[in-house]
Amino acid sequence: MADIEMAPLLRYQNAVEEGGDIWIETKKLWSIVGPAIFTRVAIYLFFLITQSFAGHLGELELAAISIVINIIIGFTYGLLFSIKAILFSILLLPMFFFAAPILKFLGQPEDIAQLSGTAAVLAIPLHFAFVFVCPINRFLQCQLKNEVLAITAGATLVVHIFVPWLFVYGLKLGFIWTMITFTLSWWLNAIILFVYIVWGGCPLTWTGFSMEAFMGLWEYAKLSASSGIMLWILILMTRNLEDAKTAVDSLSICMSINGLEMMIPLAFFAGAG
Repeated sequence: MADIEMAPLLRYQNAVEEGGDIWIETKKLWSIVGPAIFTRVAIYLFFLITQSFAGHLGELELAAISIVINIIIGFTYGLLFSIKAILFSILLLPMFFFAAPILKFLGQPEDIAQLSGTAAVLAIPLHFAFVFVCPINRFLQCQLKNEVLAITAGATLVVHIFVPWLFVYGLKLGFIWTMITFTLSWWLNAIILFVYIVWGGCPLTWTGFSMEAFMGLWEYAKLSASSGIMLWILILMTRNLEDAKTAVDSLSICMSINGLEMMIPLAFFAGAG
């Protein structure tokens, strides 16, 4: 009976309460899915806010940030979301170090490739933050701690709105600090959640690290890789257009809007699952 009380969707209640079974189950579902949707949207806004600040700096800066976020960071985040391993993150590091020559080889203009390479190197600490954020989010979601994820994501989002404004506009430190503040916000989110888990937030379930976390990951990794490759193709096809900077900027804005909309159904599926 105690186990049932810990699982909101399994609790037994009288069907006549407030409209019957459908209303009861809907309330239980949204108590889980609502915070999950807010968390996904808030996290995705990290990307949008960073691109917005880069866009105010110029077309070239927006194009470079968009390529790094949508291609390099997006691709590695998708893989690490399934793999969640520090070793695999090390294997993906060449994508960041050699971003500029890779983009040149694939046909991107010289100026976009060079600035994208600079942004990619600055994003290396962000790459390692994903190793912690992805498994922590899954772990807390399994413990029905969606409210904790939502509160942390919301608080970090507020910080991420203020800090880039301070460094990019207030102190006028420019493009480099756009990426640095992006990285700092992700690490802040990871540290808060990690401290919550280790220092008593999940006393019944946190017993230390386990190798069981690595079971059945290869199949999911292949799915994540295929999704990332589709984004690669979309962005890289812009090399054949006359004004590559404007094309990349426009495509990234469309993809960002579409991604923000997709956060709602994806979070619903994750919460319901």
